[in-house]
Parts: sequence; structure tokens; C-alpha cells
Amino acid sequence: MKAFTDLYLSLDRTTRTGEKVAALSQYFRSAPPRDAAWAVFLFSGRKIGRAVSSRLLREWAAEASGTPIWLLEQSYHLVGDLSETLALLLPDPADSSPTPLHEIIEKRLKLLPGVPHDQQRQIIVSSWAELNADQRLVFHKLLSGDFRVGVSRLLMIRALAEVAGVEPPVIAHRLAGQWTPSEQFMQRLLSAHDPEAARDPGVPYPFMLAHPLNESLESLGAIGDWLLEWKWDGIRAQLIRRGGRTWLWSRGDEMVSAAFPEIIMAGPSLPDGTVLDGEVLAWDEASARPLPFTRLQRRLNRKTVEMSFWPETPVTFVVFDILEADGRDVRARTVLERRSVLETMLRSLPVTPAIRLSEPVRSGSWEEARRVIDESRQRGVEGLMLKRADSSYQPGRPTGLWWKLKVQPYTMDAVLIAAEPGHGRRAGLLTDYTFGVWDDGALVPIAKAYSGLTDAEIAEVDRFARQHTLARHGPVCLVEPLRVFEIGFEAIQPSPRHKSGLAVRFPRILRIRTDKKPAEADTLQTMRELLARIASG
Repeated sequence: MKAFTDLYLSLDRTTRTGEKVAALSQYFRSAPPRDAAWAVFLFSGRKIGRAVSSRLLREWAAEASGTPIWLLEQSYHLVGDLSETLALLLPDPADSSPTPLHEIIEKRLKLLPGVPHDQQRQIIVSSWAELNADQRLVFHKLLSGDFRVGVSRLLMIRALAEVAGVEPPVIAHRLAGQWTPSEQFMQRLLSAHDPEAARDPGVPYPFMLAHPLNESLESLGAIGDWLLEWKWDGIRAQLIRRGGRTWLWSRGDEMVSAAFPEIIMAGPSLPDGTVLDGEVLAWDEASARPLPFTRLQRRLNRKTVEMSFWPETPVTFVVFDILEADGRDVRARTVLERRSVLETMLRSLPVTPAIRLSEPVRSGSWEEARRVIDESRQRGVEGLMLKRADSSYQPGRPTGLWWKLKVQPYTMDAVLIAAEPGHGRRAGLLTDYTFGVWDDGALVPIAKAYSGLTDAEIAEVDRFARQHTLARHGPVCLVEPLRVFEIGFEAIQPSPRHKSGLAVRFPRILRIRTDKKPAEADTLQTMRELLARIASG
């Protein structure tokens, strides 16, 4: 646990990529394989899961530290991070024990969901007695089920590749799919010899991702050097047909076959040894266009989908790339060559509504491409994908090969009505905001957002919110409604769970509207009218 804590603190204290990779490499070289396997699990973004409520943690920590609960709560409000607050309040152990990371996770955290509260308390209190303040901080982060640190999956892959002496794509492929952290897994992961021959046939390839395009289209050069495709608004997935079986994997390394049985049932029409990259969409066959993403969400949390549910939310797999053909890896070929293979294969198969080809977008100039982007909302897509015609399929997000250009977001002007502390580096600042719109003279919450402001703007809003706090509810400050913000969002839908009756998708702050008074902010009726316009097409 000590080595992992030191790594966590090293990563948290630097923003330099080289220093992060060096710290990761050093850890993976020296850590016991079983501990290192769990570190890979965590840095891959996988979750252990939360097993104990924060209320119980507060109560147990107050008792163990001899701190009145009101003082603990006040300390939390000042620190802004519960994990750090509890780590600092608890007394240091007389002798810190060198407990391995894998034991903390496997023999303690993983046991918590299945035992009653008194046993949970015993496990946690005994752990506190073995760990120093820094180790307790990391322990609490793991305990919360929301372990986060400033290192990307790609940086971890770079470090692992450096330790193993192989190329990063090899490590990325070994990490794809489902696996269990273990000493054997870590040995295979860091093997200098490629173990691909022994791989499970259902394992996908690492996905290739795009960067947002923030420059002009003309900066990309001649339009003829690029393949243009629609940017679909669904679930990115790989459809695998190998060994007479079919699998569907999401970009988050989750097998989603059970949620989309009609796609799996269409799998046998594919030649064996085929891996397709595409998007799962809710689909309206009559209009030949996608349905809103909210329709697709109805499928996502289901372990299985009954036959009777299919007509309510029909889906399709729109294919835009092929990664394996006739059992051969074709990722090194150019996107145009892969496109040719894909079109030839799909057009030779029986027609099925469950699998369809994503047709390229024809455009003779960048000016024409701009007009096409303006049609995105009417087509039910998010914008355009721009892929260099000579690009191979590479894991991660290589620069300059794939770009995404999204249609301008919907916007609203809303009033800041609440703020609360962020996490990690933002723990001491009010950075998570709630915004409201007017309804019969009162402000009704419509969105929460925490991204979009510069560091200077965050500091400014933090000062404003503290100076104009009307009341506190735990860490949340109710703010005097004096500031207007322009909020961007991708979609809007009815939501009985929200007081406004509406929910917006992917809200983010576009700018502070210093030119507007609170009374000039949008109304709930305006938002309902927007929803009606979108629904009517």
C-alpha cells in the first residue's frame, strides 16, 4: 500500500507527462505483480464499487478520532474533499503496517458489500489503525468507488510498454476485454513475447479515437485527402465473429451482447474471422434515421432484453470500419483500403436491419462540408468525422489522423443558484455549479455543470459564490441569484426525476454573461418549447 500511495501522490503532484510516465514505469518495475495488476485495473478506469455510505464513514471516523460530528462536517466544508478530511482527522497509527495493495482490495474492500454494518465498521477501523494519513487518503478514495488521479490510460500503456519492451499497441490489445487482476495476468501483460495466439477469440481490438477539431477546416489541406463520415450519436462498439460465435463489445470494455440480441442474432451472417467497428443506434426504419440517444438508454441497464421489448426500441449496428477480415488483422491498411474491404463484404451478405453500412459523406469542398454539418440535427447525428485517407487504425487518440467536428450545441442562459466544492486539485474551490431558469417568478434547477471555465474564471466565480452565499446544505452553498451563464448542451428530454421536468445532456459552461441581468435569463417555458421543436423534427 505504501508504494501505491507514493505513486498516487507523485502522479497528483505533477502535470508533466514525462514525470508521470517515469513514476508509473518505476512502480511497475518494482511492485509485486499482484499489486501491480490492481494498479493497472484502477488506472484503466475500472471500478471496485462503493460498499459503505459516506454517512457511516463520517460517524465511524468521528468516533475513532474523538471529533464531534459537527466539527467533522465543518472541517469537510472547509477542506472540500471527504477522503482528505477523514484522513487528516484520524490519529496516526503507532506503527504503520506494510499492508499490500492487493490485500487491501481483495480481503477488505471486496468483502464489504457482503457483510453487515458492524463487520464493515470493524474492517474499516482496523484498516485505519494500520495506515498513515497519506495511505488513508488513498484507502478512502478506493473505498468511495470513485478513485481518480491525473493519469490517462494511454500514459499507463506507455509506461507498461516501456517496462515490457514492446510497442504500446501490443499492451493496449492485451488490456482489451475482460480480465481479472492477478499475478498471472501481470506476467502475461509484461511478457516480451506476444501472447496473441493464446487469446480468447472474443477479445476486441483497442479502439481508435478522434480529437475535436478546433482549427478551420482549411487547415487540414485538400478535402480530397480526407474521408468524411457522419458522427453517430450512439454506443461505439466492435462486433466480433470468430470461432462460430458472436460478441459485441462497447468502447468501455464492456460486453453488451445481452442488451442487443438482434445484433448478435445477425452475427452468423458475417464471415468467420470478422471484427467490425461501428455504432449501436436506436433506429427508425420508416424514416431511415437514428432515434434520440435517450431511446437507446432504455436498453443499457438491462442484463437481457425480452423479445417483446425489441419493437419499442429497435436498434441497428451502423458499421464504418473493419479491423479483421478472414481472420487477418487489417488495421495497418489505410482507411480507404479498409473501406473497400468492408463495402465488398457487407454488400455480399443477406440484407438485415440489424447491421448496416455507414455511407461516406460526399463533399467537393470545405464550404460544402460546412453546409452538411448544418444538416446534422435534422439527420439525427452529432456532426462529421474527418479521417485521413491514408491513416491506419491505431489504438488510442493519435494526433492528426481522425478529427471530430460536432454541430454547435443548443444553448440557454441560466442563473447560478448553487455551488459546491470540486474534487482532487479543485477540492478547495467551489467549481460544481447548479443553474436555474425562471418559472412563474421563481428559479427552477435545470442543469449542473463544472466544465468550461478557465482557472481565472473559476477563481472569480469561487470568490463571488462565497461572498453571496445565502445558506449552506452540507457542502452545497445556495448562491444569491445575480450571475447569468450561457450553458451549452447536446440534447433535452422530459424527466420526471427533475423538479423542472426536463433534463439536458452533456451540459457545460460556454461563457459568463456579464452583459445580462438575471431577469433576462431563459424561462422553463422556453425550454419546453425547444423540446417540442426538437421532437417535431
